[in-house]
Amino acid sequence: MADLTKFTQQINDGYATKGDFILMGAAMLDGVPQKEAQVKIPLKTLNRHGLIAGATGTGKTVTLQVIAENMCAKGIPVLLMDLKGDLSGIAKAGVTNPKIDERHAAIGIPFVPNGTSVEFLTLSKENGAKLRATVSEFGPVLFSKVLDLNETQSGIVAIIFKYADDKKLPLLDLKDFKTLLNYITEEGKEEIQKNYGNVSSTSTSTILRAIIELESQGAEAFFGERSFEVSDLTRVDSYGRGMASIIRLVDIQDKPKLFSTFILCLLAEVYHNFPEAGDIEKPKLCIFIDEAHLIFKEASQALLDQIESIIKLIRSKGVGIYFCTQNPYDVPDAVLAQLGLKVQHALRAFTEKDRKAIKKTAENYPISEYYKTDELLTSLGIGQCLISALSEKGIPTPLAATHLRAPMSRIGVLTPDEIQQTVSSSTIAAKYNEVIDRESAFEILNKKLQDAAKEEEEEKEEEKPEKKSKKEEKSTLEKISDNTMVRQVGRTVFKEVARGLLGVLGLGGKKKGWF
Repeated sequence: MADLTKFTQQINDGYATKGDFILMGAAMLDGVPQKEAQVKIPLKTLNRHGLIAGATGTGKTVTLQVIAENMCAKGIPVLLMDLKGDLSGIAKAGVTNPKIDERHAAIGIPFVPNGTSVEFLTLSKENGAKLRATVSEFGPVLFSKVLDLNETQSGIVAIIFKYADDKKLPLLDLKDFKTLLNYITEEGKEEIQKNYGNVSSTSTSTILRAIIELESQGAEAFFGERSFEVSDLTRVDSYGRGMASIIRLVDIQDKPKLFSTFILCLLAEVYHNFPEAGDIEKPKLCIFIDEAHLIFKEASQALLDQIESIIKLIRSKGVGIYFCTQNPYDVPDAVLAQLGLKVQHALRAFTEKDRKAIKKTAENYPISEYYKTDELLTSLGIGQCLISALSEKGIPTPLAATHLRAPMSRIGVLTPDEIQQTVSSSTIAAKYNEVIDRESAFEILNKKLQDAAKEEEEEKEEEKPEKKSKKEEKSTLEKISDNTMVRQVGRTVFKEVARGLLGVLGLGGKKKGWF
């Protein structure tokens, strides 16, 4: 039996905080929760990002819900990516039951049912405020990375954006970009070559195929107006609690390209629009990305590099990013190294590969005299996890096997009627669900081509009378062509005269001495 007093002292010293904090649960020793050793996460370090990992069915999503609702209760707005639909329950107060009562009695934390103020958002046809962004807002560099283009193709994209700026052609949606792409390849080719350089039709075809691939995953619903303003993610309710903005993504699990495109755009917009925050007492916003492997699995290297750069820099804006996935190695090492909070649920060791992965995972956590980490990773129960965080001074805390508290909100999915009721009471849904299709590159270029075609047709019409007049002056026979008999007589006279002349010339050649 380990020294309980020493263990409790180590946990309390390691997780001590002068400022406000999130209470996660009680640390366990020899599998038993210790009420006196409570695990606290300082609000001040929540912008240092985090990871929630573990095998299917070990409670990752519920843990995400616990952290998110407690952030909101402390006045921190959160953004949740809900790919399975089971995070919507955070909007309604939970209900106690014997298991919850037993859990909270064991960790010494009272259970107080409470819901969170929620805003539903959507990228598709799901019920909620529509999330959109214009092509122009991406810019040529980011848009090229989304399409996974090479250097030459990216240069053409830069030309398109420059030409659009020079000619005042708004690039709002994908049809604007495709129209301009076709224009510089065909009708505007000479102008582009003269002022911007050569454009290869092979490269433009590759770009077009990449756009079509993106469209096949529903991107046409994302690109356009009205653009979502990221400042709407930082709202608090009338009680001063942070709003939980939930993006309903249940219908895009098989569209990783669209998902990663949205995430990259969102992070870029947040980084661009949020001012530098410095060292603040709590984050301005925390973003939770469930099923994070969907971002990294299909992303190009250029896209991964962009995400890694933003993750490294965005914490200075007062924003924390939290990834939720089955295996910690779904997240690239460069990103994993930036994560201050790590919550690890149980892993399964069914194969040799699994056992190697568990051993490797255990090496990422601080060494503890109280735990054999690799063995503990396979024996944790549901609602139990390993936690490693940062203290207020940025020092890693002792590893704590933690018996977690239950969510104060409902575990499970809201009914369609409850979702509709929440959307109906939204203060921003009406603004973002308004359909806007103002004049942009698509309309302007099509009008230009139509006007050019009309002008060409008018010129042809003007040339017709002149051609007819010239035709009348060419032959006097045309003047009598209306009378068939006269035309035939004329032909006969002409033939006879010709024959006579030829006969004279011929006779002159045979007989000498005439005249």
